[in-house]
Amino acid sequence: MITSAFEVQQPSPSITYVRSSKHRLFFSILISFFIILPFVAEASNDGRVINIGAIIDVDSPIGKEERTALEIAVQSFNVNSNDHNLSLYIRDSRRNPFVSATAAEELIKEKDVKVIIGMETWEEAALVADIGSKARIPVLSFASPATPPKLAATRWPYLVRMATNDSEQMKCIAAIISSYGWRKVIAVYEDGVYGGDYGKAAEFSEALQKSGSEIEYRLILPPFSSISNPKEVLEEELEKLQSIQSRVFVVLQASSPMTVHLFEEAKKMGFVGRDSVWIITDTISSYLDSYNSSVISSMEGALGIKIYYSEASSSYGSFYDQFRRIFRKEQPEEDNFEPGIQALKAYDSIRIITEAMEGITSPDINPEMLLKNILSINFNGLSGEIRFRNGQVLSQDPALRIINVVGKKYKELDFWLPRIGFTRNLEKRNESDHFVGNNSIDLIGRVTWPAELERVPKGWAMPTNAKPIKIGVRGRTQFQKFVKVEFGENPSKNKYGGFCIELFYEVLHHLDYELPYEFQPFNGSYPELVDSVYNKSFDAVVGDITILEERAKKVDFTLPYAESGLSMIVPVKSEESAWIFLKPFPPEMWLATGAIFIYTMSIVWFLERQSSPEFEGPWKTQMGTALWFTFSSIFFAHGEKIYSNLTRVVVVVWLFVVMILTSSYTASLSSMLTVRRTEPNVTDISWLKNAKIGCDGDSFVKSYLKDVLGFKEKNIMNVDDEYKYDGEFKSNNITAAFLELPYQKVFLSHYCNQYIPTTPISKFGGFAFAFQKGSPIAADFSRAILKLFEDGSLKRLEDRWFDPQCAVNVTETSTDSLSLHSFWGLYLISGGISTICFLLSIILSLRKYYRRGEETQYHSPLRYTAARNMAVVLAKHLSHRHVNVRGEASNFNQVPDNTHRSSSGWEHGSPPDSGMKTPVENSSAEIEIP
Repeated sequence: MITSAFEVQQPSPSITYVRSSKHRLFFSILISFFIILPFVAEASNDGRVINIGAIIDVDSPIGKEERTALEIAVQSFNVNSNDHNLSLYIRDSRRNPFVSATAAEELIKEKDVKVIIGMETWEEAALVADIGSKARIPVLSFASPATPPKLAATRWPYLVRMATNDSEQMKCIAAIISSYGWRKVIAVYEDGVYGGDYGKAAEFSEALQKSGSEIEYRLILPPFSSISNPKEVLEEELEKLQSIQSRVFVVLQASSPMTVHLFEEAKKMGFVGRDSVWIITDTISSYLDSYNSSVISSMEGALGIKIYYSEASSSYGSFYDQFRRIFRKEQPEEDNFEPGIQALKAYDSIRIITEAMEGITSPDINPEMLLKNILSINFNGLSGEIRFRNGQVLSQDPALRIINVVGKKYKELDFWLPRIGFTRNLEKRNESDHFVGNNSIDLIGRVTWPAELERVPKGWAMPTNAKPIKIGVRGRTQFQKFVKVEFGENPSKNKYGGFCIELFYEVLHHLDYELPYEFQPFNGSYPELVDSVYNKSFDAVVGDITILEERAKKVDFTLPYAESGLSMIVPVKSEESAWIFLKPFPPEMWLATGAIFIYTMSIVWFLERQSSPEFEGPWKTQMGTALWFTFSSIFFAHGEKIYSNLTRVVVVVWLFVVMILTSSYTASLSSMLTVRRTEPNVTDISWLKNAKIGCDGDSFVKSYLKDVLGFKEKNIMNVDDEYKYDGEFKSNNITAAFLELPYQKVFLSHYCNQYIPTTPISKFGGFAFAFQKGSPIAADFSRAILKLFEDGSLKRLEDRWFDPQCAVNVTETSTDSLSLHSFWGLYLISGGISTICFLLSIILSLRKYYRRGEETQYHSPLRYTAARNMAVVLAKHLSHRHVNVRGEASNFNQVPDNTHRSSSGWEHGSPPDSGMKTPVENSSAEIEIP
């Protein structure tokens, strides 16, 4: 008959300082001895018994589940095994690493155990692993560090971790926080007796940073075993959170009793309720299966993470039935009788050991061989896939379940997969495949929030009537149209007005919740006002606050409701002048027009001098005629007759140029004479470096002028009221004033005819309201401001407050002169056409010269002089003379007949249409160029 042996032994008297008395310990040991003695005696009948040690917290709900699961697994194996039996020795750890280490030494030395399993915390597992490695005893731990230590396999060669690290869990929680837009969270975890595993907090902080959130505060609770009055200690620790605005609590790790007291005290102090969020890790969620209804009700609305395991297998169904029957019988005081993930791990640990021993046939178990077989295990257990790598269980694709505590139980919402994210459905095509599902950015399942809140909690300490939001308002401002405070006899009678205050009221109407508020005047500077939000003196600031990069590091700004930039304001001066008729064209354009005029005149003279009688006479007469001909075309039609077709082309293009230039000149001059022209008396900011300037000394503008633009501090004058600028200008105390764009509009609405702004020197983020970092109210205000932009309410509010008080446009600018850049194409066309006509005239002249030369000189021995003669032709043509080729007689008349001038072609002797015959055929060549 196959038997099993179980022994549950309390720690030795040397470590019973936590127990109430030695007498209770004695009776417990005595009772356990008589209960277990029959099993030990029965086990002794078998020839081969393998001793297994288990170190668990036997008094905790989790420990009770683990003990039941271990007993079921051992009994199941012993019933079905024909080779050997298992003898299980259970020791109480009390979640104390020192007690666990002592128990491990006792199990190895006195019970000769071959394997040690259990240890729910990493502190316990690390100490037991040290002992196991020295004794060469494999240790299967239910716990794993958040971040595995370096060289863990070398330091603890016999340690096998059945739990995965928490990195995927931390990413899942960070994804939940990001999906709801919570920016700041409070991390809560219980410290270990000898220092906790802070790797989990580090993993969580890194995951939050990647999703755009951060840990605002770390609430580190003392070990539960070290405190005598948990209620008093927790009340004192939770009181520290009253000054923290964040209300998103993430419980990273805590013992079961600490978790119970934590939620009970938190609910009493108002931390579990409206707009508060609690998220618990798998370690805490595993307690839910063992908590009674009263404890779970204190956690109502909390979100939790649980490791997914399949409940559809036949092996799970068989274990589930056995567990419920045995656990209900042995632990009738418990409310929950269903196995949790830790019970499934305990059951799988026995299967790991039994399968590892199947390959060992020798009577003496070799520790190295046993460890090797354990690490080569690969099967699907009740808790999931069991496969090891580097001494730690490896899951191909850990699936996490997101749960929501509702009433006295909890419900499952969605799944979360590392490669996919949130998904409603989960499936696996085959045993070796990854889990798959439909991707979703946010949680799909409907969450039941604390206090049955219909909307998503803000995760922030929202204002109440008893504790309204404290809003700082600047008590003294330079431009009171934005913010104005009228002080009463006491703070309650202060009156607040201005554009910013009315905008705040408009935003409140667009929020989907009530926002109790309280204005408080502040008489410091703008930087000090922003710092008061950063140091939490104020919850928010309403007013004309400029968004700057340095300020954005300290506070959260809303969407800007007005643009912002630095503008220079200077007095205007009249631009009236006796030489205004020259203003339409700049100097370079006058030069270009004169150049094209002279060039066109020269081309006309060159083309017409051979054909037109008006171009006869001395050089001065010819030049005067050409100048008058070209200039007169600007104003009226000329009277001179044009004989050359090439000249006609040049004149047509010139008239087109004249038409465009005169039209543009007339239009520009008319605009200058009819529109009142003003211009700033200072245009170059570098000229002001040694002059006096004015600005608001309480704003960032003064430091910007000094640090960025390089102005000397002694030259920067503080002007504390908008109406003092005019007096400072008139008394010549300042040369220019530097104002932000919204202030510039207000100032110029009063002095629109006396001062003029320049183009903004720099751009800034705009005017906005400021809130504490991480405040969800800032995002709500931004959405409301955006809605006011879209429906036109903000524009109407601006028009009501900043309506100009004078009819003249405050941004009136002078008409600029025309530029050469706008007309260079016109000049290019005119000059190009004139040049082409000039070249065509020369080409035609040379062509006729060659044609006539071939007729008269074909037999002449002086053909080599053709090139020289061509040059002579051009020179003589410019002097209006006939040209005789050297070596030939010339009997031509020196003055050509007028009938010959009317022809644009070459003339040889008498023209064909003259009716006259040439008296003598001369062999000489006479060339006349038209």
